[in-house]
Amino acid sequence: MIEITKNDYDQVEGKMDKAISNLQENLNAIRAGRANPHVLDRITVDYYGSPSPLNAVANIQVPEARMITLAPWDPSMLKEIERAIQSSDLGITPTNDGKIIRLVFPILTEERRKDLVKQVKSYGEETKVAVRNIRRDAIDKMRAANKKKELTDDSLKEYEEKVQKITDKYVKKVEDTCSDKEKELMEI
Repeated sequence: MIEITKNDYDQVEGKMDKAISNLQENLNAIRAGRANPHVLDRITVDYYGSPSPLNAVANIQVPEARMITLAPWDPSMLKEIERAIQSSDLGITPTNDGKIIRLVFPILTEERRKDLVKQVKSYGEETKVAVRNIRRDAIDKMRAANKKKELTDDSLKEYEEKVQKITDKYVKKVEDTCSDKEKELMEI
């Protein structure tokens, strides 16, 4: 007979935490009309032959609510950084004064806000599916042990109930996170 331990539940929660942090990364990449340095997290620049994240080759600051400045550690990297930003899906044209690069975020239109809210909802649904798949995999594993008579019916039932409670908690987290991002997007 195997015994269900706290570690079994911790593994389920750990996987669900990863799904939530993945959702958070996706939401951070959505620009909400306000300057958020996280929109640059996925952009890499060719730094002497190796792809490097922007924050490794430049100082990133937010001097105003709708502007980000990038000051490269190495001034020869200005053109390379500018090229990387232009080829990204950011949708902002960088301006370069020879020392720093400025990114000015335009005010979002109502239509664009609604599109971004749809994108947030899509990310939320994907994350909920991921959380439910984690639940299903965990329960299937214990059901297999139950079929092999390695786990009692009562233990299986208790495990299913606890995993469902954990799942409900994470689905609520997903909904709250997406709701907060939607409010942020719809603010003018």
